[in-house]
Amino acid sequence: MSIRAKLAWTFILLLIFGITAISSYSILFIRNYLLNEGEKQIINDTQWLAITIQNLQSNDHFETNLNEAARTSGYRLAIYDEHGNLFADVPYHRELQAVETLDRNISSLIQSTDSALLFDEADNDLLISFVGLNSVHNPARYMQVSISKEKIYEPIKTIRWIIYTGMFISIGLVLIVSITFSRYISKPILQLESAARDIAGGNTNQSLNLDRKDEFGTLAQSLNRMAEKLRADNLELKRLNQKQAQFFADITHEIRNPLHTIAGSLEMLQLGKLDEKQQKKYLLTAERQTHRINRLFKDLVTLQRYDSDAQFIQKKTFDINQPIQMISELYESEASEKGLNLEVSNASFSVIGDPDKIEQVLENLISNAIKFTNIGTITMNAFEESGNIVVEVKDTGIGISKEHLDRLFDRFYRTDKARSRDKGGTGLGLSVVKSILNAHDSDIHVESDPGTGSRFWFYLEKG
Repeated sequence: MSIRAKLAWTFILLLIFGITAISSYSILFIRNYLLNEGEKQIINDTQWLAITIQNLQSNDHFETNLNEAARTSGYRLAIYDEHGNLFADVPYHRELQAVETLDRNISSLIQSTDSALLFDEADNDLLISFVGLNSVHNPARYMQVSISKEKIYEPIKTIRWIIYTGMFISIGLVLIVSITFSRYISKPILQLESAARDIAGGNTNQSLNLDRKDEFGTLAQSLNRMAEKLRADNLELKRLNQKQAQFFADITHEIRNPLHTIAGSLEMLQLGKLDEKQQKKYLLTAERQTHRINRLFKDLVTLQRYDSDAQFIQKKTFDINQPIQMISELYESEASEKGLNLEVSNASFSVIGDPDKIEQVLENLISNAIKFTNIGTITMNAFEESGNIVVEVKDTGIGISKEHLDRLFDRFYRTDKARSRDKGGTGLGLSVVKSILNAHDSDIHVESDPGTGSRFWFYLEKG
């Protein structure tokens, strides 16, 4: 059974039960009210009937006058003499004749009281009252006044018809209202259920447009936000999967090339027909490619630690001049071999960071500057600016086109792939630089123009 049917039947049954219970209670209440009022009325009427009967003359018109009193009052009257014997019973009814002799107990009770006595027994269909008479005009001494309870309850028939008619009309209205209301209530529930099923099935483009200010509207907005979040997460996962697939493809490519070069060099050395100069050349080539693979795995380990290790850096206070001088000494001979002038600042500044990681940043920047500078000067400098220490590396190399600047720090991205591989690059150096500086709550900045050189710089907190 659908939720709409359940809601409709629930409302219908509850309302029908409520209407029926109220109607039944109303009829019972009115019935008891009419009986109580009938009891009061018969006592009052018995009193004035007693006065009327006492004043009737005992002649030929006695019974006629008695009948007139009974017809006027609407009661059945039974008159007894002083011995309790019945001598008048009006109006005449063969099946409802009064008892011929009045019960002694009743006559005794009547004599002992000045007011009317009421007898209302649950198993008796008549409401009966007795009163004593003290007449000098006729022999009447006791009078019984009775009326059928059904006559008292006669208004209930009309009232019951009105109530039942209203009840059936109400039930009809309840059916209409219940079906309409259940549809109104169940419609957003069914829409929400359908949308939730679609979202669970992967259709994150599902959107609910419920213009409601109640809980259903709030739930619809929550589902829409959830769908948007899932859609964004799916797009991000898709992007990451594509990036991961490209990442592994790049790693495979980066490893395959040097391995092929090493394999080719070893094959040439195995020929045994090479002179000493050629053998030295192939050995040097294999050694360089081995260093390249080693550097690749070193960079990968650095990036992996940045992605997963909360203790990737260990900050402390140190002098920035120390790693600058160390890198200068390490690459001075390589710069000289290319005829480049390596200029280094001697300024001493205390900074907060991981000295080993900052040294790795400077090594990558200087290494790149030497690779892509054919003539001129490479400068490594540190200075204070706005309370922080700026560390920069400038060169007069080939520069970088503006279309490459946005992706320059992506993993395995190269502005010129063929030239970069020829120079022994891994494509991860600048990614490592960015990861290390991001871990220091800093970033790498670059400005460059083709043919005029490049400038890389970053900020460190002053110690």
